[in-house]
Amino acid sequence: MPQLYPAIEPYEHGMLEVGEGNLVYWETCGNPRGKAAVVLHGGPGSGCTPWHRRLFDPEAYRVVLFDQRNCGRSTPHASAPDTDLASNNTANLIADIERLREHLRIERWMVVGGSWGSTLALAYAERYPNRVSEIILFGVTTGRHKEFDWSFRGGLRDLFPDDWNRLRDAVPAAMRDGDIVDAYYRLLNDPDASIRERAALAWCTWESATPAWPPVSGLSPRFRDPAFRMAFARIVTHYVRHYAWLEDNSLPRGAPAIADIPGIMVNGRFDLQAPIGWAYDLKSVWPRAKLVIVDHAGHDASNASITEELIRATNEFAGKP
Repeated sequence: MPQLYPAIEPYEHGMLEVGEGNLVYWETCGNPRGKAAVVLHGGPGSGCTPWHRRLFDPEAYRVVLFDQRNCGRSTPHASAPDTDLASNNTANLIADIERLREHLRIERWMVVGGSWGSTLALAYAERYPNRVSEIILFGVTTGRHKEFDWSFRGGLRDLFPDDWNRLRDAVPAAMRDGDIVDAYYRLLNDPDASIRERAALAWCTWESATPAWPPVSGLSPRFRDPAFRMAFARIVTHYVRHYAWLEDNSLPRGAPAIADIPGIMVNGRFDLQAPIGWAYDLKSVWPRAKLVIVDHAGHDASNASITEELIRATNEFAGKP
């Protein structure tokens, strides 16, 4: 069975100017002469982690990781209340990816994306198909409006009624019957720091309820850092409020642009954040992609079986048995 590759440190890193005062952190690791691959993290707002590096054979790959605008090590950071997110949108993230490719003088690269990163990977690949050699997606999302509504506007309420009620009850009574995302967006941008922090904690507690299978209760360890959860909550609500600036169903409809690009999609059978039907829908318009369903797994990609399939996928595209 494929195992996580040993932890490796970047051999190169930097901050890329992408406009509007934004600096995007990037790093490369592995073999400088290896097959190029770029990782698009989820959230939006999660940032890349050392775990992402370990999905790739360091002898075979030149792996590029970067933190999307205003999160991770990129600046300015969304945890600061005066950080303006107006320029943080899907079109600009696509432009940032392409600017990074040009900066690193990479002709074509494999694109790997999970959760929100899979939506961003599709958007980038459809915009620049000639720059993409292969695509690996996991926890597959495609940017349809119903997908955002499923996770953030009550679709999961019937499966997690107590958690949903806690999310709803944490906003003022006058805001509970409107758009919950818009309510949290307002609270997270309130002048009062205590209001912002309570909103970030409530939002990230909801985000903690649904990824794992079987589900677990309480705040996920990754949200214990107040700066991380504030940036994460601000960026997610910013994107969801605007449906990521994507016309409904535009990415599945644009799939002919990637018809000739090989792909592998990995999804947990019990992924409650990104049900496997979404990946099936994408495969129906992207037949060249292979869909791998992982039993006894949810949305959390650190699940050992999902990790195993992701490593199997990177090995396959590296030409390894």
